[in-house]
Amino acid sequence: MEKLSPLSHWPVYQRDSLRALERELQARSTKPLMEQAGQAAAQLALATAPHARRIWVAAGPGNNGGDGLEAAKHLHLAGKEVIVSLLLDPDKHPADAKAALARALQAGVAVQNQLPSAWLASMTEQDLCIDALLGIGGTKPLNTELQNWVNAMNTSPAQVLAIDIPTGLDADSGLVPPENLAVNASHTLTFLAGKPGLFMNHGRDVCGQIWLDRLEGGLPAHRTFQKPAPQAMLNVATTRHIKTHASHKGSHGDVVIVGGALGMGGAAVLAATAALHAGAGRVMVSWLGGSANTLPPDVMQPDAAALELERLSVVAGCGGGQAIAERLPDILQRSAHLILDADGLNALAADEGLKTLLRLRGAGKPTVLTPHPLEAARLLGISTAQVQSDRLKSAQRIADLFSCVVVLKGSGSIVAAPDHLPVINTTGNGRLATGGTGDVLAGLVGARMAQGMNAWDATCTAVHQHGLIADQWPADKGLTAQHLALQIQ
Repeated sequence: MEKLSPLSHWPVYQRDSLRALERELQARSTKPLMEQAGQAAAQLALATAPHARRIWVAAGPGNNGGDGLEAAKHLHLAGKEVIVSLLLDPDKHPADAKAALARALQAGVAVQNQLPSAWLASMTEQDLCIDALLGIGGTKPLNTELQNWVNAMNTSPAQVLAIDIPTGLDADSGLVPPENLAVNASHTLTFLAGKPGLFMNHGRDVCGQIWLDRLEGGLPAHRTFQKPAPQAMLNVATTRHIKTHASHKGSHGDVVIVGGALGMGGAAVLAATAALHAGAGRVMVSWLGGSANTLPPDVMQPDAAALELERLSVVAGCGGGQAIAERLPDILQRSAHLILDADGLNALAADEGLKTLLRLRGAGKPTVLTPHPLEAARLLGISTAQVQSDRLKSAQRIADLFSCVVVLKGSGSIVAAPDHLPVINTTGNGRLATGGTGDVLAGLVGARMAQGMNAWDATCTAVHQHGLIADQWPADKGLTAQHLALQIQ
């Protein structure tokens, strides 16, 4: 069993591919997957709630409910007081779940078909609720009975362990529909591989601590098999640029921020500060009509006509307003490296000529786009809701459309490129939901590219580090974009 950490290199499967993986693994395993899953859930329950006197298992109508019944059996045999509430007529259960029910009853587990309301009311913070209602099969709005059971878990003082995925959360998108409730888990034990929804959108709020059991304990040691390809991996890029003794400022690249229209100079300052602290050899700001008295003294302010774009890492669009559109044709054609952010993306979305110039850059002039969901929607000509409903697909579509690296920002930022399997970033938290943090990320990506990283590695590393700073920030202190930029190393 593995605990999610910033270094977890897990494969991520969407629903259909996950079921294919499950079929392949079940066919080769000497031990039924449901039995392995139930035993793993019981082990985690005992580890996370060791002093629990009472454990309530809410078991649903499918294999997820079977996993819960297996867990209940092991917990009962371990001496815990366990009640299982079974949502559906046992005769309608799948064969594996029926067998799990029979084993639980034979072991003496108390099974009923309703909420044990009085019993639940006596639970304490030491006790445990186990959500084994729907798993990845839950794709429809919850009916009234399901909502009542979910609400019982969410209002209980006991900890909550979700098996595979919290009920009410979409496994592919990480969304909880407005008409739905979702279980707010303290811990989520997922099986086989990661699911996208655990790491993005509402998933980050309702899963608690995420654990993975690959259910490979029944595989013969001498046998291997070709697993179906995952749809993504978790991002573990942590490379840092090390300055050697024999280097000088020219060894670490030059970054220019093209932005800061009138009244929006702060965005350019934040990007420049990030690039400076990330170790770029020289950092410049090319203003688009604005200025800022707070610009660090280390940052140069050259005339636009003097910029040798062919040797620069250019971060274009931070606070660029309408003025960035006039500069973009030259930037797109000449920049050695280009990071296009904010107003630069909005100008691109509105101009077919700029889109053509971007496509013509090719692999020889690396480019990174850093849209948030609304900017991504503009680039694709769809709604923000459509972007968020399939973030992996949306990021990949933009990357393929413009032949560049894309980081789709948000809860579970995604990095995609035409020649790479996408990665989902697991660092970061709600403290990043403040103005200017995107400008900091753009400046950080620019510095990493200037220092010699390719566009993919620079972006993956920057996104990971950007989120990790927020994770390590003291809980009792507010995090501003300026704080974020100053913490970069």
